[in-house]
Amino acid sequence: MANQSALFLGEFLKSPAVVGAIAPSSRRLSSAVAVPIPERGDPVVVELGAGTGPFTEEIQRRLGGRGRHIALEINPRLADHLRVRHPGLEVLVADAAGLPQLLAERGLAAADVIVSGLPWAAFTPARQAVLLRAVVDSLAPHGAFTTFSYVHARMLGPAVRFRRTLARTFEEVVPGRTVWRNLPPAFVFHARRARVGAAKDRAN
Repeated sequence: MANQSALFLGEFLKSPAVVGAIAPSSRRLSSAVAVPIPERGDPVVVELGAGTGPFTEEIQRRLGGRGRHIALEINPRLADHLRVRHPGLEVLVADAAGLPQLLAERGLAAADVIVSGLPWAAFTPARQAVLLRAVVDSLAPHGAFTTFSYVHARMLGPAVRFRRTLARTFEEVVPGRTVWRNLPPAFVFHARRARVGAAKDRAN
């Protein structure tokens, strides 16, 4: 765990806007974001911004060998770390904006669950909209999208803008309880049922 934290911090210092946090997410936060993963069947679960893999571990635990788990990580060094820790995991060094095409290339029509570890508050409005468009275009009609936000940033402009865009994008957006045992404290959004024509490539 110490090596994982050191790797994460090192990559944050190199590219803070891309990594978006100073430490990996805690087990409690990981458990909260993975709640929508069904207990039965063979779901397709996509993880965006997998980092050093705290969400990955919880997703793998819940799947227990079922379904298909694809992790996207744009940082090659973190992606290599994921491959070593999870040899059977499909790790793609790719931009989440290309998710629909990535799924199609693998013969997958859609994802049942999309779990995001992306630093939404660090993105421009246009970038937020593009990524949410990719999520909507990749999610099955019955699917669920989960992401999180840091408590200290919730009143900042980018975070407020993202919440509004999320609410315009999905019919149902349910915020979870604050996970205080995380550095920094965070809370999760559970979203379902994308609205028709939502998340266009421009945000207000």
